Amino acid sequence: MSLPKLPDIYEVGPRDGFQNIKEFIPTKLKIEIIEKILDAGVKRVQITSFVSPRAVPQMSDAQEVAQSLVGKYPGVTFGALVPNLYGARAAYQCGIREIAYVVSVSQSHNKANINRTHEQSFEELEKIRQEFPDMAIILGLATAFSCPFEGETPLEKTLSVMERGIKIGANIVELADTIGDAYPTQVERYLKAAKREFPSMEFGAHIHDTRNMGMLNTWVALQNGLNYIQTSIGGLGGCPFAPGASGNTSTEDFVYLLDKCGLKSGISFDKILNTAKFVNAHISGSYSGHQINIGADDVCGA
Repeated sequence: MSLPKLPDIYEVGPRDGFQNIKEFIPTKLKIEIIEKILDAGVKRVQITSFVSPRAVPQMSDAQEVAQSLVGKYPGVTFGALVPNLYGARAAYQCGIREIAYVVSVSQSHNKANINRTHEQSFEELEKIRQEFPDMAIILGLATAFSCPFEGETPLEKTLSVMERGIKIGANIVELADTIGDAYPTQVERYLKAAKREFPSMEFGAHIHDTRNMGMLNTWVALQNGLNYIQTSIGGLGGCPFAPGASGNTSTEDFVYLLDKCGLKSGISFDKILNTAKFVNAHISGSYSGHQINIGADDVCGA
């Protein structure tokens, strides 16, 4: 087996994982978890969302979280998700210089998720790009592979929405398996097509593990030379529009895979596993990670 180039691991648990937790997670605990993730060696973390507190109460402390971390860790990229220009302004004021802006390839999901048409979404993205020319923008293509309302997403539609965002000025395009319905041959076909159509773009993947194909799809993404892979500590997360959908591929599972394959990520498996166990012990949620239930002394008979 030929080993792929190692991409960045982008931890999104503090945003994508936490936002689904109904009980408010104390700000101090959020910061403590993020610092444990950093101590394990992770260099890119999506720490929060600058969204309306009415829409996502869990993210009401976005400013406090960001101001407690940004600028204190040289060499670390702190990112945040923003839904609009207002959110981008708030993130910028906190010192964040990399934001994720999500557009669903599926019109139905875009309307359900953020209550906008594609036209409205891209008009807002244009405003963000014009006001913040120095901001790195990750265009997150939700439902890039399939949609809970419309089924499998046609490749041509994914490429069309992608092209529009690139023309506006997205720096990175992230293909998201929002509901965890993608499969390896589809992931490979879509990624190859994206890189063929836009060879100078940086690409990332956001894979959910709903049908136990998260790690396999992630490996396929690796083999197609993506610049980064988003993972979530403990596999924490889900999708409100897909009952039973799990979180992203878990960070500790992914690091375990890389270590076993001789691909050194710079992340300590022991530390990231301990962090996942810490999160699991303090936050009640949906975890899809496998390593958090395995102890160092656990053995299995033949």
